[in-house]
Amino acid sequence: MLEIILDTETTGLSFNTDKIIEIACIELENQIPTKNKFHVFINPNMDISDGAYQTHGISRDFLRDKPVFKDIAKEFLNFIKDSKLVIHNADFDLAFLNKELQELDLEPLSKDRVVDTLFLARQKFPGSQASLDALCKRFKINTSEREKHSALVDCNLLTEVYIELLEKKEPLLDLQPSQADINDLDSSKTINTNRKKIIVPITEEERNLHRKFLKVHVPKSSMLN
Repeated sequence: MLEIILDTETTGLSFNTDKIIEIACIELENQIPTKNKFHVFINPNMDISDGAYQTHGISRDFLRDKPVFKDIAKEFLNFIKDSKLVIHNADFDLAFLNKELQELDLEPLSKDRVVDTLFLARQKFPGSQASLDALCKRFKINTSEREKHSALVDCNLLTEVYIELLEKKEPLLDLQPSQADINDLDSSKTINTNRKKIIVPITEEERNLHRKFLKVHVPKSSMLN
């Protein structure tokens, strides 16, 4: 099963007025990273908010010679194809991506194909912090490369977090007998109840051989006639 770990960085927090400036994807096959990655910086043709810059450190000057979204859209869609998308706080990224896709008259990404690790973490650890940083700390994942937010670095971290969330789920022990077990027990009871005593008759020759054996090997005082 192919899945895509996905993350974005943006010029700000509002998908209505802000734009995507970085997309990163890492392909997983059966929860194991393959060598296939997609990573691109995007020129938003707009300013980057101070808050966003402080978060990811990506400047407008750095992005001036990068492609715009429409130039990378088909390559991006070809990479993710119809794979399941694994995203942390998926509503945020999907809102930005779908706004960009709709502006190009391309089909938006369905939320049905998304696994939101924020939701998984909140289910597994209710009441605990579920940010990517908090989960990395919980699972003792090295975050030394994450001086600033980076879509590619965050994808690498999310890959480890996702695997931890899947593999460390405690299985629920179902100690109740299944209907099949109950049926088997009832059937066994019926068989035992209806079972008749089985007598295997012996021939006269076999009876005589047995008597000869007793005469030879069993003392006469203990021999039963």
